[in-house]
Amino acid sequence: MNSLLQAFVQRASAISERFTMLRYLIASICALALDMALFLGLTRAGLPNAVAATGGYGAGLLLHWIISTRFVFLCERPSHAQRLAFVASALVGLLATVAIIEILSRLGLGHAASKLVAIPVSFGAVYAIRKYSVFAPA
Repeated sequence: MNSLLQAFVQRASAISERFTMLRYLIASICALALDMALFLGLTRAGLPNAVAATGGYGAGLLLHWIISTRFVFLCERPSHAQRLAFVASALVGLLATVAIIEILSRLGLGHAASKLVAIPVSFGAVYAIRKYSVFAPA
């Protein structure tokens, strides 16, 4: 009976894990939509790619925090340490995003295409940090 219960708990955990990733993906899509719209608007206004990427990413970060704490990781009262770690994880993603956009743009790829290349790199790195560190069960 004990092994049956363990199997059930493992299966339930796996299902819950998939829904966490789905919720995180939805939050990321919302944040990315704001990020990309602002990035494109700022570059169209003549701002340098790095400035536009930082502005878009910052706005997306704020939206992602709101959605992540209320919908993804169900954190009713995030600690100060979680807030700082969330921002630190975002800085990792921001640095990766800006670096990729700058390098690819200098190599001749357009700024929007460069941003599209940066998205999955930043997504994967930041999700892993937040899932296994920022919002990991104590």
